[in-house]
Amino acid sequence: MEIDLEDKFLSHFERIEINNILKRTRKCETDLQNIWYLMDLKWDDHGCDSNNLDWDVIAKFYSHPVWLLNGLYIEQDGVSMGHRQAISGWVVKQNLNKVVDYGGGFGTLARLVAEKNPSSFVDIYEPHPSEFGLKRAAEFKNINMQDKLGCNYDVLLSTDVLEHVADPLADFSTMIDSVRIGGYLVVANCFYPVIKCHLPQNFHFRFTFNLFSKLMGLKRIGLLSGSHATIYKKEIDANINWGLIRKVETASKLLFPLVKFMVFILRPVKRFIFR
Repeated sequence: MEIDLEDKFLSHFERIEINNILKRTRKCETDLQNIWYLMDLKWDDHGCDSNNLDWDVIAKFYSHPVWLLNGLYIEQDGVSMGHRQAISGWVVKQNLNKVVDYGGGFGTLARLVAEKNPSSFVDIYEPHPSEFGLKRAAEFKNINMQDKLGCNYDVLLSTDVLEHVADPLADFSTMIDSVRIGGYLVVANCFYPVIKCHLPQNFHFRFTFNLFSKLMGLKRIGLLSGSHATIYKKEIDANINWGLIRKVETASKLLFPLVKFMVFILRPVKRFIFR
């Protein structure tokens, strides 16, 4: 796997750490599989356990340069960059000028928006910023790296975040609160076990996340063409019924094994019928 480590903003420590990680790659894997494999190794190296969550330990994992490696890979991968080009292009086309990239650490998506629309104001909300990410963001007058979430955004962008957190619905509610009425949330989730830091307790949301978005007062616009993200619109300030939502969440968890089995059974039948 070839990763360009000549970026001027990489510190000496970051470059050494990434080189050390890359030495552990497996020749039999694709580049993407190797990235996942290396991230899993660092998850294990830190002693993280998805069944016994220690967030002090997990925070150290999320601050490790393996996430820089992931970001560097994304910026050289055509599919990953294609998704981010589509999202940033949509934001600019909709003339959404006050933007937050939620959990946007490495800053690729935020920088694309800032480059395409120099009059925009882009916050990167990131609890675990890297030195590299801070330096790259500082190149743009219209990007701010934030450790607190602002308010009244025209659009919130969240790519592959909620599968990592302890309570996705609470975090999603916070996201919604930060967006103005009439604004948008562009959210891409991966509630699948592709890497160990995707928490199994959240996998049931792959089937029910859109239901929860409706219960939280959002209108689902649809998939954002060319990307893995879904567009939601905030049309009202909804009074969220947390009692109901937690009951539905419990039902979603309980029914998940059955729904997953039914999807597994019915998918080949559907392919046979519509081939």
